[in-house]
Parts: sequence; structure tokens; C-alpha cells
Amino acid sequence: MSYRTADSLPLVTLDDVRGAQKMLAGVARMTAMEGSRYLSRLVGAPVHFKCENLQRTGSFKLRGAYVRIAGLSPEERAAGVVAASAGNHAQGVALASSLLGVRSTVFMPKGAPLPKVAATRHYGAEVRAHGTVVDETLAAAQEYAAETGAVFIHPFDHPDIIAGQGTVGLEILEQCPEVRTIVVGIGGGGLAAGIAVAVKALRPDVRIVGVQAAGAAAYPPSLAAGRPLSIEKPATMADGIKVGRPGDVPFAIIGDLVDEVRTVSENDLSSALLLCLERAKLVVEPAGASPVAALLSEPGAFEGPVVALLSGGNVDPLLMQRILRHGMAAGGRYLAVTLRLTDRPGALATLLGVLSVVDANVLDVSHVRTDPRLGLTEVEVELHLETKGPEHCAEVNSALRKAGYTVID
Repeated sequence: MSYRTADSLPLVTLDDVRGAQKMLAGVARMTAMEGSRYLSRLVGAPVHFKCENLQRTGSFKLRGAYVRIAGLSPEERAAGVVAASAGNHAQGVALASSLLGVRSTVFMPKGAPLPKVAATRHYGAEVRAHGTVVDETLAAAQEYAAETGAVFIHPFDHPDIIAGQGTVGLEILEQCPEVRTIVVGIGGGGLAAGIAVAVKALRPDVRIVGVQAAGAAAYPPSLAAGRPLSIEKPATMADGIKVGRPGDVPFAIIGDLVDEVRTVSENDLSSALLLCLERAKLVVEPAGASPVAALLSEPGAFEGPVVALLSGGNVDPLLMQRILRHGMAAGGRYLAVTLRLTDRPGALATLLGVLSVVDANVLDVSHVRTDPRLGLTEVEVELHLETKGPEHCAEVNSALRKAGYTVID
């Protein structure tokens, strides 16, 4: 089975994916398949997680990077490789290069999370900081390749990369032969394209659903237009799928083989990450949690058994803290409220007494006395509360208003 671009160049075949699987033996792990009772009840059918967040380097990216670099000629290997990435691809290229004895240089944005930079260095790459966004970093890496002769390793737009990522699809069919729907996050499209090639060749009845963050969803308009289109300034917490333009090679495959591409909100993503952590005890980055977000947002739209691919688990601890807070707020588990009260002795104690009656746990309190909007005897208080759900949040707000407090936000 072969898929071609408009100029009839062959892209990726099932034999390519099978060849990549042999090449990856002893390199990439066959990651676990874990059931989710919570999502199974919600969907009304078995839901399983394919845990690529537990892959070496913390994501599926090692698969494609290794296959791409292993396929280089001796002359190309001697010239070294170069890549541009904010995290997962960087680590995949670094480890793959080290395993194959190839020198690697990785350009990363200046604001890349320090743990990802440190991990990339640890795997053996020379890291160069350049630019503030991935597009600038990508340009620098390509310029370096032109100047030095190093081979540029694209994160998704190459047949070898797609063949390597497609090995995930072969594992899914082996581990869950009864699967009816596979849900996978899409950035540039390499992972979804590879899975589609492998799965549709062997099980054309399996439905493949791609998921993009609503603020970085280039595939829906591109598929409608019949060609890759760019979107300006993609914005999402899910940096692993924050791509402004589909890759030419994966786009041709996805347009032919992927059944549907959905979008999810930032609230959906943060809620999904929180669910993975609390219910499944799995650390998953926002891009990796995008399939779970799709299941949460419309559980009745998926025929089971469902496999949701958790594509990566490399999340900066500081970002994780903010996302968890966002997810708790979206789920009614965290409430931030600002109100005004008279600045007199005992006023704060009285306020806290009201909150105690409705069983709201106070996490943090801050006072503002110098804002020019405040009266001479007023103080603005911001409260961060731990709550028990949306109904409890409404109860807290109602209790504050009944007690005579002016709730500003």
C-alpha cells in the first residue's frame, strides 16, 4: 500500500513501517497499554491509553528520529545532524544520534524549559539557544545545515520520520486487536500519518481521529482547502502540537486516511491533564493529553473500544503547576475571588468565618490597600480557595453575597 503526493512521489508504505519496526527493536520500548475505568464509563465502551509518555526520552519522537538517522549514508553520518525543537524532538534526535555514534547539534528557543534543555544535553547533543519562537529556531538550524553540511532532521515532514512513528500503530493493533477507534494528537502530522498508514493497511475498519488545540488548528482549514495552509501565531499551552502549518508529506496521508480532525479548548486540555494525573497516575504533557481532552469534550462521539494515544510526558514543572491550577478551576475545584470590605480590626476574621461555614478551604489571602479605586476605609481582598466542584463554587459565592460582601470578580 502506497500513498503519493500530487507529483506522484511515493511517500510511506506498510512495508516501510514494518522495516522501521525491525530497525527499532531493542531501541524503542513497546510501551504499556493501560485501561481507564473512568473514561470507559463516560464513553460507554472500553478506553485504553497507549502510554508513549513512558517511552525513552518521554515521547514517541525517538522512533522517527532513530529511523531517519539510521538511514543516512556513511558520508551523511560523518557530517553530523542538526535539528530544531523546543523539547521532544530535540531529545529524540539527541538520543538517537548518540546510539548511532553521530554528532548532533540541536537549536532550541531561548525560552525553552530548562529541564528539556538539560535532558537534550544529557542525551549527548550540543545545544544552541536561538530565537524566541520555534520558527526562528528552525531557520537557524536550516542555515547551520547549509553552512556545515550537517543533515537537517525535520520533526515530521519526512517519510522516514513518519515510518518510525507508524510503529506505534502496529503496536496498538497487537496490544488491542479489538480496537475500533484510535485518537491521536496532531501538530505537523507525522505521528497521525504514520499510524494511519500502518492501521488502515491492516484494519481499514478502524476509525482514526486526529485532535488539535483550537488555537493551533491548521489542519481543518487545510483539509477544507485541499492543501497545507499556514495560520498566524498559533497559541496553545500544548507546545508539542503547536505547529502553524501541516507538513507536506503527512498532509497527503492524513487527507486520505484520517477519518476526522477535531479541536479541543485550553480548558479541555487542562482538565485532561488533571484527569491523567489523578485517575491514571500518569504524568502527561498537554499535547499528549489532547486525545483525552477530545474524549472528555464529547464522549458519545467515539465508538469503542477506543485507544487514546498519550504521546508524551515531558512537561516543565512550573507549567504543570499552572496547568493543574487551571484544570482545577475548570473542574470547580479551585476558586479565585476578589471582594471589598471595610478595613477594620476583625473584618478578615469575619470573612474567613463565612467561608468556614460553607467548608471552603483557604489556600491564600492577599490584601490591597493602596489602589486609588478604593475608598479611604476600604480594602480589596483576593482569596484563593479549594472547592469541591461547580455547585460548591456557586454556594461559596452565594454565601459571600448574602453576608453583604461586594464580590468584584
